[in-house]
Amino acid sequence: MADDVTHSEAGACLQRGFDLHRAGQMDAAEPCYRAALQRRPEFPAAWANLGLLRMAAGALDEAEQHQREALRLDPAFPDAHNGLGLVHYHLGRVAEAENCFRGCLRLWPEHPGATLNLAVALQSRGRLQEAEAVYRDALRLGADAAQVHNNLGVLLRELGRVAEAEANCREALRLRPDMADAQANLAMVLLLTGRWAEAWPYYEARWRIGDLAAARRAFAPPLWTGEQPVAGRTILLHAEQGFGDTLQFCRYAPLVAARGGRVVLEVQPPLVRLLAGLRGIAQVVAQGDALPDFDLHCPLMSLPRAFGTTPETVPGNVPYLAADPALADAWRDVLAALPGRRVGLVWAGSGRAWLAHAAALDRRRSMRLADMAPLGSVRGCSFVSLQLGPPAAQLNEPPEGLPVYDVADRLGDFADTAALVANLDLVITVDTAVAHLAGALGRPVWLLNRFDSCWRWLLGRDDSLWYPGLRQFRRDGQEDWASVMQRVADALEQLPL
Repeated sequence: MADDVTHSEAGACLQRGFDLHRAGQMDAAEPCYRAALQRRPEFPAAWANLGLLRMAAGALDEAEQHQREALRLDPAFPDAHNGLGLVHYHLGRVAEAENCFRGCLRLWPEHPGATLNLAVALQSRGRLQEAEAVYRDALRLGADAAQVHNNLGVLLRELGRVAEAEANCREALRLRPDMADAQANLAMVLLLTGRWAEAWPYYEARWRIGDLAAARRAFAPPLWTGEQPVAGRTILLHAEQGFGDTLQFCRYAPLVAARGGRVVLEVQPPLVRLLAGLRGIAQVVAQGDALPDFDLHCPLMSLPRAFGTTPETVPGNVPYLAADPALADAWRDVLAALPGRRVGLVWAGSGRAWLAHAAALDRRRSMRLADMAPLGSVRGCSFVSLQLGPPAAQLNEPPEGLPVYDVADRLGDFADTAALVANLDLVITVDTAVAHLAGALGRPVWLLNRFDSCWRWLLGRDDSLWYPGLRQFRRDGQEDWASVMQRVADALEQLPL
C-alpha cells in the first residue's frame, strides 16, 4: 500500500511538473520533477522530462545523463529516445540524433514530435528532399503546425523554391503571429527577392531567437531607429554577428556621422585596426572592452532599416575601407617575386560544427582546394592563399598543377589581410568575410556562390548591389564545385594580362 501511495504521489508530482513545463514555467517545473524522483527514483518519465528541462537550460551533459537513465530503466520508452536525440542534435551530433529519432519511431511509428525532429536532422544532414517528405508526414500526424510550416519555409528556400518558402512562412505566422523564427525566416525570403522595405521590420525578430536573443544588449540609452536626431549626440554602433556582416554594414557608420552624430563603433577585436580608419568614426572599441558613455545605440545590421535601404538606395560609397599604407608596402615586397597576375584564393568558411544547421550551410558554401584544380591551367597567374583555419591544412597536399603561395602565418588580423588584398589583382572566394573585405576595399572579387544563396546576393544576378567590383559564379542545383571552377578558369583565361 505504501508503495502505491508513493507511486501515486510521484505521478502527481510528474503531472504538476509537466503542466508547469508546458506553460513555460521552467523554474517551477524542475522541483516537481525532482520531487517525483525522490518518491520514485526509478521513474523513466520523470528522468526524461527533467532531461528536457535541463536541455532547455543549456545543461546538455546533465540532460544527456538523464535521458540515458530513463532508457536504462525502460529501453522501450519512446520519449526518452526522442529526448536523447534532441540532446545529440544540440551537441552537433546529428547522425546520432537521427538514429535516436528513428529509434523512437520504431517504437511509436506515428510520434509527431520525433517525426518533426527527424525531418530537422535530415535537413541538417543535407538530405533536403527526404526531409521535405518527413515534414509533410509530421504535419499529417499533428505536430506543431506553425513549427512545421516555418521549417518547411527554410527548407524550400534552400531548395530554391522561393514562392513556396514564402507561403509556408506566412502560414506559420497566420497560425502564430508572434513566432520570431517565422518572422525572421520570412525576412530572409523578402530580402532574397529584393522586397527590403517589407523585410527590415520582420528582420528585427532575430533578437528573439537563439544565440542572438542571449547576446542582446540591455543598454539604458534608446535604440536609434533613424527617426531620432543624432546631431551633437554620441551614438554607439555595435557589431552583432560575423566578420563579414560587420565589414558589409560598417559602411553605414560614416552616414550616421554625416548626420552630426559622434560615432563610437564596437567591433570584433580582429577588425579594430582596420576599421579605425573608417571615415567619420570618433572611436573604435573592441568587443569586451569598456564602452564610453553614449546617448543612442544601434546594431550594425539594423542600420539598413534605420536608413530605409532598398535595392535602389544601397549606399554606394565604395571603397569605404583602405589598407594601411605601411602594411601594404611591406606586402608589396613579400609578393614581389610572384610573376604575372596575383590571385588570392579562399575555398572554405568556418565549419561551426557545434551548430547543426550552420554546419550544414557551411558544407554547401565551402569546397576543397582540390576543386580549384582547373585554375592551374590558366597562364600568367600566381595564386596566393588567404585561407585560414583547419581547411588551410589542404595546402599540404595541393592539387597537381596548382601551386599556391601560403602566407597565412603572416596574417594576424584583418588589417594584415587588407594590406595583402590591396596587393592582389583579384580575389576568388567562397562566401566568407574575405569577399566582403575585398569588396569594401574596392578590389576585384569573384564570389563562388552556393545554390541556396545568402539574401545579400539576391537572385538571378552575377553582380552585387553592395560591391561594384564583385562578380558571382553561381552553383546550380546539380552542378559540382569543380565544374563551377572550370567556368571560373575560362573567365580568368580571358582577362587581359
